Amino acid sequence: MNEDQIIRIGIVGAGGIVKQRHLMGLRALPKVQITAVANSTLESAEAFCREFAPEAQAIARWEDVVDNENVDVVWIGAHPHMHHDATIYGLQCGKHVFTQARMAASLQEAERMWEKALSSPSLVTGICPAPHGMKGGEMVKKLLDEGAIGRPFHALLHSFNAGWLDATQPAHWRQKAEISGVQILTLGIYTEVLQRWLGHIVEVEARGEVAIPERGGYSVEIPDFVQVMARFRSGLEATMLFSGVAAHAPTDKLWLFGSEGTLCYDFVTEEVSLGKAGGAMDIVPLPYAMQREWTVERDFIQAVRDPQAPRPKPDFTEGVCYMRVVEAVWEAMETRAAVKCA
Repeated sequence: MNEDQIIRIGIVGAGGIVKQRHLMGLRALPKVQITAVANSTLESAEAFCREFAPEAQAIARWEDVVDNENVDVVWIGAHPHMHHDATIYGLQCGKHVFTQARMAASLQEAERMWEKALSSPSLVTGICPAPHGMKGGEMVKKLLDEGAIGRPFHALLHSFNAGWLDATQPAHWRQKAEISGVQILTLGIYTEVLQRWLGHIVEVEARGEVAIPERGGYSVEIPDFVQVMARFRSGLEATMLFSGVAAHAPTDKLWLFGSEGTLCYDFVTEEVSLGKAGGAMDIVPLPYAMQREWTVERDFIQAVRDPQAPRPKPDFTEGVCYMRVVEAVWEAMETRAAVKCA
């Protein structure tokens, strides 16, 4: 595809994530045009087009966005339960596919997506990356590579909020297994981030509970909180704590404890802190050159335009790797035993 050719985007699922995160990035790119949009209803697709993409056609069936001669890239903004079908069909139709995270509703679906992408090497595929830790992640990896805390022994991650604490509120789509699949709170997000920084998780143990089992007549099965013990291939042990029913919760943070000190990442302030054993914790300056900014849309479109450009990250291989962990957490909760995930 040459640099002067217009790249035509077909959106499957034009909800909040597309409006808030992707639309601005796509609009900023030259010779990129949104040509077709399908949403949960034709009426909502029409409303999206009127407000955000008057040049696009609102279409009732998502399949007709994917199998469309005026679409080069399928941009999936729908919930996880649709990622598999839209991705597989998109690749079958010869389209490049960008899918929103989390990768799929199950590990089996993710593996089928990965296999289909491998069999379609000329087509660009990618998953929306977690923004968590994006700004300072390169500094974290640099400090670890330089041995700033010696040999990392163990880690603590906590990700708490009170979003699900009000029992009178109806079930959120993230609490509905038929929509979100095996995803639990921010487990998949932080698994993606930690595996990028620390290597693969190879074994988990987990406990989780549904604190409020009934919401507006809906029976909730996805845990309101979960505690995960994870072993990384390096031997690092991590405790990962997640909750959607935690009032007065602390900010999301990662603590890494090593033989010579401690490294901390605050996912809200994006601050990296480092302390040597026996000394105080100090904030580490982040040089601008090491700060990664949100360039997701630009990176994907550039890969579509130029086969020599870097492929988007995370790719489907990385997606399968975090999906294995998420699925293993479910098995560990059910069996009350350690489960291998790599």
